[in-house]
Amino acid sequence: MKKRCMWCSGSELYMAYHDQEWGVPLHDDKKLFEFLILEGFQAGLSWSTILNKREAFRQAFDGFDAVKIANYQVDKVEELMLNAGIIRNRLKINAAIKNAQAFLKIQKEQGSFDSYIWQFTNGRTILNTFTSDKDIPATTELSDAMSKQMKKDGFSFVGSTICYAFMQATGMVNDHVVSCYRYAECASLSEE
Repeated sequence: MKKRCMWCSGSELYMAYHDQEWGVPLHDDKKLFEFLILEGFQAGLSWSTILNKREAFRQAFDGFDAVKIANYQVDKVEELMLNAGIIRNRLKINAAIKNAQAFLKIQKEQGSFDSYIWQFTNGRTILNTFTSDKDIPATTELSDAMSKQMKKDGFSFVGSTICYAFMQATGMVNDHVVSCYRYAECASLSEE
């Protein structure tokens, strides 16, 4: 039986996310934007809640098309507030719109969101060597700096904890515990 990080036990969906996505270095702007939106909605909730609603989010938010989301108006916000398939939080919905606008501005100014976001780790995955899930921090000095800069650049719902979770999800840091079979796999992916 494969040894995994303790946090992913409990559901097939959570395990699949751990095994296939979490910690994999991600450089596709559209997927990075999806994670940015989902992490914002996750604030104060469990990630499993978000995973269970991910497809509903994808449908409700036009496949995470930043151009479409950036242009949402009040009627679309009201439609989203009635959608039981997603997290119906007006602040988070408005933050998603604001973040789409900031995302597009960054793309225009820097060529890609990928180059902007990965600058915080100098374009490389930080390989941590945690032996227990309990050792993994919720924030770091780097996530503090990333949060501060992102807020300055017009993003919202990007506190340090959300930024660190985003870094973990997108492989900017490898926080699989070293005994997890995915640790070495994600470490080798970060070298490509």
